[in-house]
Amino acid sequence: MNLDDLKNIDLKNIDVKELVQKLKDSEYLKDKKFLTKFGIYFGSILLFLIIYYAFVNPKVKFQKERINIMLENEKQITVLGENIVKLNNRIKEIQPEYDKKSKLFHSQKEVEGLYQNISNFASSNNLNIINLNKEDAVPISGAGAGASNQGQNNDNNQNTGNNQNQNVAYFRIPVSFEITGNYLGYLKFRRALAQSNKVINFDLEKISVVKGAGINSVGTISIVGLPDEYKN
Repeated sequence: MNLDDLKNIDLKNIDVKELVQKLKDSEYLKDKKFLTKFGIYFGSILLFLIIYYAFVNPKVKFQKERINIMLENEKQITVLGENIVKLNNRIKEIQPEYDKKSKLFHSQKEVEGLYQNISNFASSNNLNIINLNKEDAVPISGAGAGASNQGQNNDNNQNTGNNQNQNVAYFRIPVSFEITGNYLGYLKFRRALAQSNKVINFDLEKISVVKGAGINSVGTISIVGLPDEYKN
């Protein structure tokens, strides 16, 4: 049986036994060189397939997965870089306004300077300071910021109970005072404080007339400080 005989086989009416017999009688099966070459070729192909699927293919898949991960990381890094650039640009835009408004707040060092300013304003207007005492800083959340600017007296009750878990917008630092002297001098004293470059609010003020001594004013002023300056 040769190759031409195989081409002429009727596949519809094939007789398996006859086909096997013809293959046994085929001259190719009797040719040892052919069988040897065929065995070598077939074995090589089989060995290649075994090596590929057992060793090469898993490594190829692993490398593809690593490449996909690297490409995804590169995309994320690119997006992150773009976001950083946008944030830096935004910071540059708002930095001047932040610096401008930050100057209205008192640092802890500037609180000591406030005492000196109050003493100077009082002395220049012939007033006597009986008492001047800084109280504990009160954290003000973003929600309570607007109300605090109006000098409300109930900020302590409103903010001290639930500010630990809220973002602090700023701190309000109450300063209690008692001053005696001439009423006109006291008005000039208040005007001098109001013209300060820092935020100073009169939260509480009680003025009474003292015979022979002018007036006596007892009250509380408040100043504001940045959160990072007055952390608990």
